[in-house]
Amino acid sequence: MLQRPSENAASAPQSAEPLLAVRNIEVVYDEVILVLRGLSLEVPQGAIVALLGANGAGKSTTLKAISGLLKTENGEVTRGDILLGGARINGIDPDQIVRRGVFQVMEGRRIVGDMTPIENLRLGAFTRRDNEIASDLDMVLGYFPRLKERTGLAGYLSGGEQQMLAIGRALMARPRIILMDEPSMGLSPMLVKEVFGIISRINRDLGVTILLVEQNARAALQVARYGYIMEQGKVVLDGTAEELQANEDVKEFYLGGAGEQRRSFKNLKSFKRRKRWL
Repeated sequence: MLQRPSENAASAPQSAEPLLAVRNIEVVYDEVILVLRGLSLEVPQGAIVALLGANGAGKSTTLKAISGLLKTENGEVTRGDILLGGARINGIDPDQIVRRGVFQVMEGRRIVGDMTPIENLRLGAFTRRDNEIASDLDMVLGYFPRLKERTGLAGYLSGGEQQMLAIGRALMARPRIILMDEPSMGLSPMLVKEVFGIISRINRDLGVTILLVEQNARAALQVARYGYIMEQGKVVLDGTAEELQANEDVKEFYLGGAGEQRRSFKNLKSFKRRKRWL
């Protein structure tokens, strides 16, 4: 059964070796399209780390490179290393990466709509062969009591409930680290607050490390300890959540801190000209 750490994971001292380290990777699709251009980042044990950026920056590709799912889209890590606990995992099959403790919660939830919520949760434990799956299921339902009440097909759940189901399914794999891709997508502000509250609780109570990809930078930086900002396939800025929240460019282009005069980063030429990190 998943155990609570003896101390708050977010405040526990970290070892010198990060749980996850991405070292100068390049990713190519279809043997010609260069998407990631020497990207590096680290995720300490027990931390929530945010990976932020506009559409097309390469955030989802980064998660797929870590989880091994690039292979399903004819993508490949052509340079660099991805290390989990110091051991190289790029090039390993996705199911083996799950067995080593990495589970990706995909953008758009990807639950199985014609199965019940309980059946979906049990799918998350497909790599396990132990006698504690039932007790872990009870633990997950303790975090998501609404799922226990839903006995119909998962396809009829609300968007927020489907996101909770996707996170719960990840927990059933007993992950060391969860890769979350846009958990706030399509949710109302109230549900965004609830889902991010659950993410924070899981990290705090269970000590599960989380790499969080989000366009909602404000919500992400409220739960994360550290953050990276990506543009055009590479990291252009990183720092603690507090440092990023205080950064004037981050406030202007990601947090809406400049009021009505704020220029949208959708205007790429203006965005590139104004941002000091480029």
